Amino acid sequence: MSVAESTPLAHAIDNIKFQLKDAFWALSSCICQQSAKIKINGRTFKIVKVLGEGGFSFVYLAQDEHSGRQFALKKIRCPGGREDVLQAMREVEAYRRFKHPNIIRILDSAVVQDPDGEGQIVYLFLPLYKRGNLQDAINANTINGTHFAEAEMVRLFKGTCEAIRAMHDYRAPLGTTSRENQSSSARRLSGEQPARHSEDDEMFPHPDGDADGGFSYDGAAGGSSVPLMTKSRLEEEETIFDGDEELKQIQQNGKARADDGQSELVPYAHRDLKPGNVMIADNGSPILMDFGSTMKARIKVENRSQALLQQDIAAEQSTMAYRAPELFDVKTGITLDEKVDIWSLGCTLYALAYSHSPFENTQTTEQGGSIAMAVMNAQYKHPNSAYSQGLKNLIDSMLKVNPAERPDIHKVIEMTDQVLQSLR
Repeated sequence: MSVAESTPLAHAIDNIKFQLKDAFWALSSCICQQSAKIKINGRTFKIVKVLGEGGFSFVYLAQDEHSGRQFALKKIRCPGGREDVLQAMREVEAYRRFKHPNIIRILDSAVVQDPDGEGQIVYLFLPLYKRGNLQDAINANTINGTHFAEAEMVRLFKGTCEAIRAMHDYRAPLGTTSRENQSSSARRLSGEQPARHSEDDEMFPHPDGDADGGFSYDGAAGGSSVPLMTKSRLEEEETIFDGDEELKQIQQNGKARADDGQSELVPYAHRDLKPGNVMIADNGSPILMDFGSTMKARIKVENRSQALLQQDIAAEQSTMAYRAPELFDVKTGITLDEKVDIWSLGCTLYALAYSHSPFENTQTTEQGGSIAMAVMNAQYKHPNSAYSQGLKNLIDSMLKVNPAERPDIHKVIEMTDQVLQSLR
């Protein structure tokens, strides 16, 4: 169901219904003393437990019964039909579009019919990070009365910034016009199949949708599935990702395309950056995830209708306590841009330091205050702590109500490096 087509009440009712259904399905294994199972493309997966939920999606710990391998399985219900499926597939495309050591790598995906007849389901298979996410670490600090060492906290923050830089600096390959995109999407929705050229095409079709390096599977809106977890794909994903060397190669390739005039800068914004969307890898590196809200960053708002649409999208997809002020009351005649992520980075660093968003305080959570008003007026303060003034200045630089006054991601990383240097 698209934002334009839904009503808040209908959305809330559907949301509650599907949350209860998925929760019952996941918990039934405990009651019946046996694991819930799903079968996709001939492979059976055991659902071990729920890892998280939000909106129309649940994330489960799933295990392949054949190989024993464990995954984080994201299940997205699409009761609204084609538009919902396309929205879910845009998330798949986003996972494939951005390649960086600090960005999660999707392993596979599939679109299947909901066995209950409630539209379709998109499954995303993602790596399992057993250390959880930054919000888990924050919660542990709260329970244990501890806090991050400043150097460790800033290191985690810098890795997150580098992931965001890959999105803000994304260079899209040239050669596909908007008209071709529309034609391709129309073919897909009508069921027309494009020509195949190789065995790889069967597994990973050529970019479709916005033609920015993402992947859309043929027939997605019609309910067909894609091959899941082929042996070659699993072997490919088991290879070790050499962060420094591979990142260097990616950057060099991007520069070469730019020099050859084969790409153009098309910044993307994550739009829901928060501690809960940054996983912690086994080696301690931060891994950015959840690209369901990701979109091209620069959006011209030319009239009131467009402004209200952007507000509705932000209200539905961007967590309030980390949402940039310009998304609460979108003005006409402006261009929204990637600075929305800079604000969220400021909120995230603050949360790492003080265990909550700058706008989730006693006044807003217990005394009936408005988070929205606090955000739009940048009403926050730093608690007493042993953290450096440099860290506090870094946070303050990002939490500027006027987006033009916020640093870009390159400046944020430069300032972060300066804080790290001061701690040595």
